[in-house]
Amino acid sequence: MTKKFEIILNYIQDLSVEIPSPDIYLFSREYITKYSLGINITTKPMKNEMIEIITKLHYKDPSDNKRKSYFEIAYATVIKIKDKNLIKEDLEKIILIEVQKEIYPELEKIFLTVIKDAGFPDLKLEKKVDFEQLYNQKLN
Repeated sequence: MTKKFEIILNYIQDLSVEIPSPDIYLFSREYITKYSLGINITTKPMKNEMIEIITKLHYKDPSDNKRKSYFEIAYATVIKIKDKNLIKEDLEKIILIEVQKEIYPELEKIFLTVIKDAGFPDLKLEKKVDFEQLYNQKLN
């Protein structure tokens, strides 16, 4: 099967690490394994059958605790659609599944390195993100 898109470029569009104080850093360091990962994907059409896709990851403490750190990365990917006869559903699958499967390993590596370089212990995200499953949940 021929690939229906080509990744033209990708880059870190925005990056945020928020550790308000030394006390919060020490507290967050202890509880960082309880933080949860969130993913948000947005798009913006461009000229010449190109689409900008922003994949945002945020890693934060889901509790109501006031002492917390926050980490977020917005990763931009520009793709060119090769097949001009795609239906909307195929385009959604390309954006939400195919592109994500291709960029996510590198994005996760960058994000975890940033958290580590901010002074936190080596993190491993417990489960791999299944973009196909997320897409199917979105439909139901």
